[in-house]
Amino acid sequence: MGKATQFIVGLIGAMGAFCLGAVIGWSGPVETEVKYLGAYDFYPDTTEWGLVGSLMTLGAAFSCIPVGVLIGKIGRKTTMLSLLPPFFIGWLLIILAVHISMLLIGRFVVGFCGGGFCVAGPMYTTEIAEIQYRGIMGCFFQLLIVNGVLYAFIVGAFANTLYFSIACAIWPIIYFLMFMWMPESPVYLAQKGKTEKAEKSLRFLRGKDADVSGELKDMSAEGQKEATSTGKLLCRKVTLKGLFLSIFLMIFQQMTGINAIIFYSTFIFQTAGSTLEPRFSTIIVGVVMVVSTVISIVLIERLGRKLLLLISSAMMGVSTLIMALYFGLLMTSGVGWLALMAVCTFIIGFSMGFGPIPWVMMAELFAEDVKALAGSIAGTTNWLCAFIVTLLFPVLNLHIGAAACFGIFCGFAVAAFLFVLFLIPETRGKTLNEIQAKLGEKKES
Repeated sequence: MGKATQFIVGLIGAMGAFCLGAVIGWSGPVETEVKYLGAYDFYPDTTEWGLVGSLMTLGAAFSCIPVGVLIGKIGRKTTMLSLLPPFFIGWLLIILAVHISMLLIGRFVVGFCGGGFCVAGPMYTTEIAEIQYRGIMGCFFQLLIVNGVLYAFIVGAFANTLYFSIACAIWPIIYFLMFMWMPESPVYLAQKGKTEKAEKSLRFLRGKDADVSGELKDMSAEGQKEATSTGKLLCRKVTLKGLFLSIFLMIFQQMTGINAIIFYSTFIFQTAGSTLEPRFSTIIVGVVMVVSTVISIVLIERLGRKLLLLISSAMMGVSTLIMALYFGLLMTSGVGWLALMAVCTFIIGFSMGFGPIPWVMMAELFAEDVKALAGSIAGTTNWLCAFIVTLLFPVLNLHIGAAACFGIFCGFAVAAFLFVLFLIPETRGKTLNEIQAKLGEKKES
């Protein structure tokens, strides 16, 4: 019963990721209608539309550090609930926009709120999990992001912009009404010395008759560490090593091109001359993404984090190389199916490793006293890279061509493979103390 409860609470806790996925997937399906068919009273030009796509990532980058501070002060659950009313307001601005500035502000706001869940969500799901389920539950965040993207692709393919936006706006309300009944993270409660509440939370998660004394003792011991200044916490060797690893995992997650492929998937298929209608091609991409993430959840505690990351970067490298060759040499050869196959291979590779695992490891690599702040720095890096990719991809595509863009993504995938091979430690099945010891040893040697 405890396992089922943990999984249910973890999935509900990670629903902010579904809301974020809908935000990420929104811009692709509405592009033609907004730019050319009068979905609003204004017609964005290429630069303005680039901002519509990329401002949500900038909003997300701005939210990670404030949310990292808040989850340490008021708790994981309270912080996530407080993000939901402004999330809904952001969608209202998008729905009611009468000027491009309203649309841009709305995109920034929904990005800001969605990005906050990137720090709080994985932390909450891994903190409520027993060690043997931590990897699986850490993947719930990515699973719900890709389901949110798929939801956007499907609804966006058949509904006009207004109804599509309303269908996205209802999810923060649904999430609020479900998550308000869930327990606070027992780790946070133990850190704050609220032992009774931490025990109550653990019993809710593990089952009334479960022996939670050992877990509670470990959590309380972590919480009772003497208070240290933020600067000193971040300057510990083991924290710096964790930050280095986590930041580079986030950089590679974005710089291999995932957001360029999702945000501009419709455009990619149109340019590739795929015989499938672009909206159906993007739905296929969404389905592939969901299935691959489920496979990752099944494999993460069997194969471990490192092997999945290696497989992931190799698949992304091969597929971006094929895309570069396609756009460079083969576009007139009548093999439009090759672009769809390469994109699907990329999505499978990304979703099995570099999609979920950087978020899992972000929640695993740091001691409790520094996790919120260090995780928020890694999250900010992720979204700044996403902003750079989504803003520059259409510009670079115009000036140097798609072949060169995918060649750059391929180079990052090769670098990611080498980084994982030589520097990433395996964290599967290890306690926090064991992971910290492993990072410390590596630093000394």
